[in-house]
Amino acid sequence: MNIIKIALFSLSSAFAIEAFAETKTLCVFDPLGAAGDSYNILKDYAINMKATGIDFDVKPYTDESVAMADFLSKKCDVVAAHDLRIRQYNKFSGTVSALGAVPSYKELNTVLKTLSRKKAAKYLDGDKFSIIGIFPIGAGYLFVNNSELDTVEELAGKRIATLNYQKDAIHMVNYIKSTVIPSDITNFGGKFNNGSVDICYSPAFAFNAYELYHGLKDNGGIIRYPLAQLTIQLLTNTDTFDAATRQKSREIMFSMNEQAMNIVMKHEKSIDEKYWVDLQQSDIDKYQEMFRQNRLELKEKEIYDPTLLTLMRKIRCKNNAKAPECTRADKE
Repeated sequence: MNIIKIALFSLSSAFAIEAFAETKTLCVFDPLGAAGDSYNILKDYAINMKATGIDFDVKPYTDESVAMADFLSKKCDVVAAHDLRIRQYNKFSGTVSALGAVPSYKELNTVLKTLSRKKAAKYLDGDKFSIIGIFPIGAGYLFVNNSELDTVEELAGKRIATLNYQKDAIHMVNYIKSTVIPSDITNFGGKFNNGSVDICYSPAFAFNAYELYHGLKDNGGIIRYPLAQLTIQLLTNTDTFDAATRQKSREIMFSMNEQAMNIVMKHEKSIDEKYWVDLQQSDIDKYQEMFRQNRLELKEKEIYDPTLLTLMRKIRCKNNAKAPECTRADKE
């Protein structure tokens, strides 16, 4: 076969794939809309998915609740939203963001790699809804208006902007005897910036996206300790795609993990070092035990999935076998 024939064959094959591609709508929440990182990652994902015969029409949403409503009313075949919002549709995948469960990006990579494998499909494919992809948007950090608020004890009595649908965060804020200020993704930044709350929590991208430097002012800081690993997850009705396509989607999404993490690190490195507050090891130990106690309680309340909690504990203990939790009688 000469070069011309090869070129013609390749071109005809591309046209054939395009001709038989099935068009689906992917609705993406991104606070910056079509200019945002999540939207652009998912544009790349859509290109990669064409090889499976799926041609996605990718639509940006700046209001997550509207994106979810459109998905539930079947205006979207797939919705991309924060795992905190999607947890009610799949408790297993929603447990990725369990408080303090994944303390490093190395461990997060292991978790997401495990969930992209075929063995995990039975936990991600539900009778009604399925998760067909997960990618990281960064660790959630405490943004405080006073950088001296860096211990568990000092958080007591402080006003914390808390997502009104995030049951685990509400539980934790009550646990440390702080004050829950009900908020959502559209207004938590404004509340922090105008002084209505003392503390909020978010990945590093919010520093610029929500202009949280206004709330930090001269005395504030960002506690360099991950509260949780936040992700964007792709939710679909299980009958929208066959099992093979759902699994291929998860694999394609994980293949883009490095791309997503490069963006996360770019945002973290872009923040002036003067804002970051490092904890003493003794304070880290207190945070870790507090989070562990919260996870155990939230498992009993059926907010967290016990299977994924155990998997994440094994990953933590493989990375740090000497950690006290690894030999506790009440380990996850």
